[in-house]
Amino acid sequence: MSGPHRKPLDAPHLAHLASHRHDIQHHALETPAVRTLAPALRHTHSGYVHSIETAATLDGPGIRFAAFLSGCHFRCLYCHNPDTWKLKHGLHVTVDDLMAEVERYAEFLIRYEGGVTLSGGEVMVQDRFVETLVRRLKARGLHVALDTNGYLGDHVTEELLEDVDLWLLDLKAFDDARHRRLTGQSNAPVLNFARRLSEAGRPMWIRFVLVPGLTDDLGDIARLAAFTAGLATVERVEVLPFHQLGAFKWAELGLDYTLAETPAPEEAQIGEVRAAFAQHGLKVY
Repeated sequence: MSGPHRKPLDAPHLAHLASHRHDIQHHALETPAVRTLAPALRHTHSGYVHSIETAATLDGPGIRFAAFLSGCHFRCLYCHNPDTWKLKHGLHVTVDDLMAEVERYAEFLIRYEGGVTLSGGEVMVQDRFVETLVRRLKARGLHVALDTNGYLGDHVTEELLEDVDLWLLDLKAFDDARHRRLTGQSNAPVLNFARRLSEAGRPMWIRFVLVPGLTDDLGDIARLAAFTAGLATVERVEVLPFHQLGAFKWAELGLDYTLAETPAPEEAQIGEVRAAFAQHGLKVY
């Protein structure tokens, strides 16, 4: 999620990090079919961060410091941040660099019951960097949320599973063929990871993006709602209306954007979808 306080990581107060920028063209994820990561992508003490948001209110409880990592293997048709797909769109930083920036806000975040959210892109593309960073954040006493599409759930270690206080899991569709059309990937690993979170007793918020003509099939939504209700640790479901705020990024990147004429969902349609989840006893926003 993006907001008015989100800024590129190489903003003036982080200019000193620019010296760490690497030529990472050869590390870019060129195809959504990539699932097994090359060793060069799996650094423990450094990673690629696209941007940060210092007063995020849409990415977990309270006011949060949100770091948006680069790299994603999905190619969602409605993605509003395609500029996070490749690692080269981020700045190369160390865990120490990012912790120093978090420290500027840490006491405020703790006092007002906020925390740090790691989002993307897809955070688990950089699993070892994320695991090291989360360990440091927890040692600082910060609440940690991790926003993921769940596809690389098998990269989540048991330690990371326990360290993360809240998992923000994006469920895009229940039908596998529909999910493949939306993202280029199967949802079988996603659903398996959702089950793993539930069985491990890990708190999660489910996020569903409502796109007219694309994810609004009520039958598929009903099946997704039933699946979600069967997970033991879902605290809430967020139905997120599609918007066009990221359309210009597709043009800037020379990408074919097929949803230029797709409208935002009407309030009545949003209400209908929220009701489909709520009728299964889920808390819906």
